[in-house]
Amino acid sequence: MDRERHREQDLHISGADGARARWLGGSADEFSDTIDVFKSAGESASFFNNSYGYAVFPSVGKGGLVVGGAHGTGRVYAQGKHIGDTSMTQVSVGLQAGGEAFRQIIFFENKAALDQFTSGNFEFGADVNAVAIRSGVSGSAGTTGATGTANTAKNAASGGTYYKGMAVFTMVKGGAMVQATVGGQKFSFKPVGGT
Repeated sequence: MDRERHREQDLHISGADGARARWLGGSADEFSDTIDVFKSAGESASFFNNSYGYAVFPSVGKGGLVVGGAHGTGRVYAQGKHIGDTSMTQVSVGLQAGGEAFRQIIFFENKAALDQFTSGNFEFGADVNAVAIRSGVSGSAGTTGATGTANTAKNAASGGTYYKGMAVFTMVKGGAMVQATVGGQKFSFKPVGGT
């Protein structure tokens, strides 16, 4: 009961942020919870201390048989401040089967990388890899192949680095999809207070 009351107070206090969270199909707590998960998930934690900002997606739904797709909505932060909302879509063709939901966070190394992401419509090229963090397993997966190591999600040292000013981490929420590529993801951006 207290947790529910605090959640309502958080949404009420945040006003426009709460309305934006409902528009995004989530709650303000969903974004905070996802940020907390990545802050305690292995090497992604250190990126909060050395990045200019980040985009966080509490739930990206992905599925497919031969042609697959993914969609998610998120928030963009610069130096800890919520500056706008983002939407991601991805279409992929190739051998894949199953469906899953996952969390995703994109760290921006500097203002130039953030500006590139928020300039309008941004797309990851096929050469972009994500570090996949799983409970019990961590690894790097991308269009060039995959590597993995057994570990706990909290202590995973998965080797994430910036590539062209951005670092991407994903965490599977459940399902059977075996692919964690982010190449071809397209993003739109709407600044706070934008129309």
